[in-house]
Amino acid sequence: MDARFNLFDNEIAAKFAKRFANAGLVIHQSPLPRSTQELVSLRASQINGCGWCVDMHTKEAAAAGETAVRLHLVAAWRESTVFTDAERAALAFAEEGTRLADTHDGVSDETWGRVREHYDDDQIAALIALVALINAANRLAVIAHQRGGSYEPGMFASLT
Repeated sequence: MDARFNLFDNEIAAKFAKRFANAGLVIHQSPLPRSTQELVSLRASQINGCGWCVDMHTKEAAAAGETAVRLHLVAAWRESTVFTDAERAALAFAEEGTRLADTHDGVSDETWGRVREHYDDDQIAALIALVALINAANRLAVIAHQRGGSYEPGMFASLT
């Protein structure tokens, strides 16, 4: 199926994409480890069924040196031995922050506590912003039926 709407050819969508990319740049330049950023983005995108974002974050992570084993195991991170405790906390945070309707608490106190054990305030600010931003990106792409498969690492570097 083709995309319903080309988010890259419309003037309003292009203006929004530039500002959206600039918000992403704040996170990208934060002290939150790049590998954690990509793993969190990948996991939220898997949950939301966003092929475009799964494609993007898998390829960006691989280009940044992430291993195939870890990328393949993100969807089953709880049953894997390849993630650090800090990454596990971030992945749990990403899942709970993505599945807000599954519980009245959103992110549980237990998960919040694990995040606080591993990340400082600047990293937590970036993590919160990242989960919000990737969920918004997933919704944009899914609504427009933007399909995965054609993304190339660094493709949007010119937007920022």
